[in-house]
Amino acid sequence: MARSINQNAYSGALPNFRNLGIMLRILLAGNAAAAAAALIKGPDLLAAWREFVEIAALVEPLLVLSLLVLAMLSGALRLLPYWLAATAVVALELVLTTVLYFQGRTLLGYTAAPPGHYLLLVALATAALLSYFALRGRALSPALTEARLQALQARIRPHFLFNSINAVLSLIRQDPRRAEHALEDMAELFRVLMADNRELTPLTRELDLCRQYLSLEQLRLGERLKVEWQLDAMPSDALVPPLVLQPLLENAVYHGIEPRIEPGTIIINIAAVGDELRAALRNPYRPDGGHHSGNRMALANIRERLALHFDAEASLSTRAGADTYEVRIVMPYVKASGS
Repeated sequence: MARSINQNAYSGALPNFRNLGIMLRILLAGNAAAAAAALIKGPDLLAAWREFVEIAALVEPLLVLSLLVLAMLSGALRLLPYWLAATAVVALELVLTTVLYFQGRTLLGYTAAPPGHYLLLVALATAALLSYFALRGRALSPALTEARLQALQARIRPHFLFNSINAVLSLIRQDPRRAEHALEDMAELFRVLMADNRELTPLTRELDLCRQYLSLEQLRLGERLKVEWQLDAMPSDALVPPLVLQPLLENAVYHGIEPRIEPGTIIINIAAVGDELRAALRNPYRPDGGHHSGNRMALANIRERLALHFDAEASLSTRAGADTYEVRIVMPYVKASGS
């Protein structure tokens, strides 16, 4: 099982509090609970706003401090039995709430409700969040996640097969020997494609797959297809979801190169920036080129697979210019073990 999936999947333990998606959900839930409490206590909107400001004076520092402490203790908490770890989290939140309540009154001098009100609210909110994460973990159990990944991978293979066969068919009559070599390359590509693609794969292997695919397409398109690799800042030990780049190259060829008579260049830039791995792919673009629904389907497929592997820590964005189309992927820089 891939490490990226395990960090989000349910394993009878607490969620990974170091995960960006988990942090964002805690922040949103904490502020939503504070807003709900203010609306209940306030007889009108103005009074509710004042209540929210008062509650936020305690809630916001509590949320930030809680995220820091939980991130530091996440590894240890996940080793404990679930009931014990959950109890420890609730107790920790109550202690932090008590400390911040009395420190806030001393430093800021504000008039606040009795501490019991805040302790009850924090206990209920923490219990609700833990229940939500437990339910979400079961929904993203390893078996279900693997099934979804396999289904998403299966959607990619027919397109790849169709495009590769077209490339070889164009050679059979013109250059049978070259077509034979191309079929051997295609067989090797499909061996990779049909492998177990649930785990992260070395980025270098993904790039080898991309190069093999592009070599097949160059048999069909010849000088019309040009490729520029910008890999000087690419880490050699990075791991990525399988088939995260190759489908983008298929789109670039199909939408950016095939409609053109003149040569077109596909530019691939990959670099590590801090703890992030960033990939950008740029190709020629014609707004009236058609086939955009297929492009959207492929992008949605990759977005979903990135979310299954990395939750909110990965993103895919697109930008269409006057004559270029660019896809950018940002994901955590996961290193191969032993690197």
